[in-house]
Amino acid sequence: MSLTVRSRQASHPVDAWRLRRLAKWALAETDPGKAVDFDAHALGVFLVDEAEMARANWEHLRHEGATDVITLDYGDQAGTTPKSGPLLGEIFICPVVAEAFAREHGTTWPEEVARYLIHGILHLRGYDDRDATRRKRMKREENRLMREASECFPLSRLAKRGRVVGR
Repeated sequence: MSLTVRSRQASHPVDAWRLRRLAKWALAETDPGKAVDFDAHALGVFLVDEAEMARANWEHLRHEGATDVITLDYGDQAGTTPKSGPLLGEIFICPVVAEAFAREHGTTWPEEVARYLIHGILHLRGYDDRDATRRKRMKREENRLMREASECFPLSRLAKRGRVVGR
């Protein structure tokens, strides 16, 4: 079991070590028991280009085109929200789409990538955004975690040096 963070795209160089630290933090913060054994997880976080994201979007959701984040939960779907303990799944994040959303929302693409990572982990913890009530609950938790993450981590440093991180 492991926590894997990989960038499979070249347009937005990411500091995988920092993203992994953020993922570990988010896993701990979202676990009600807070006794996280990172070796017990089987979680892959993959930053992908638009073409790979579009393929994943079609293959798993039958939606056309690239999207911001896709979460695949291979674990036990039953249980309470939030689910505690180890997670089994994959999170696909597209930094190109993140950059477009960042321009729209006045943030940076590394902040959007952090938000998508947190969003994906919340899905794996059992949060759902399919209806307005659940979406509001999930968004409230996502925003809380983003505020705390921005206090703990310099999110702009998720981008590797050499690329301008603009607003």
